[in-house]
Amino acid sequence: MAFRIWLVPAALISLSATTAFAQPDHPTIVQPGAPGQNSKVLSSATIRVPASEPTEADTKFMQGMIMHHSQAVEMTALMPSRTHNKRLLAFGKKISISQTDEIKFMQQWLSDHGKSVPTDHEIMMHMGNMKGMEHMDMGSMPMMPGMLTPEQMKALAKAKGAEFDRLFLTGMIQHHTGALIMVKDLFDTPAAGQDGQLYDFATDVDNTQTAEIKLMQSMLKEKQ
Repeated sequence: MAFRIWLVPAALISLSATTAFAQPDHPTIVQPGAPGQNSKVLSSATIRVPASEPTEADTKFMQGMIMHHSQAVEMTALMPSRTHNKRLLAFGKKISISQTDEIKFMQQWLSDHGKSVPTDHEIMMHMGNMKGMEHMDMGSMPMMPGMLTPEQMKALAKAKGAEFDRLFLTGMIQHHTGALIMVKDLFDTPAAGQDGQLYDFATDVDNTQTAEIKLMQSMLKEKQ
């Protein structure tokens, strides 16, 4: 019995030490296993410690995602007058409602943390005139990954029927893929993404838009 009492802590110490060297920037927590099962070392992806103050990466992610979502909403606003595809219209409406609600959430999050909230003017400048971003008080912010260029948006606005459907789907796949890159970049940044609300939101964006990409790819194949 004494042998078993000393053996378990030793194993945990060994596991903790090994993990500590592998991940020096993150705390190591060992979760005892059930009777007859091994203990489990929790990874940094499993452990979330709320940050008392957002990092710069957190703030830029939220500011950038507001602009990113705004373009998606703008794309869906073109749909009613350019396509009669009921399935696509329903899908676009879902995107418009969900991303409009998410924009409001991000604006509130930034405001609650005393951070600058992008104005409508700044958002339009970002989507149509990147040079104007130099004068914003949010610092230098590059164009968000996956955002459609002004030329792509003009082509989408001019298209109708099947051509509009194709451009919308390919454009929104590009757009969603960019959002996934933004989430990955956030979580790849040390100390970023630890705020509970931010973590849940970014994770939801990743899950939702990954699923929507698969759906849009399926819709595109049906048109071929």
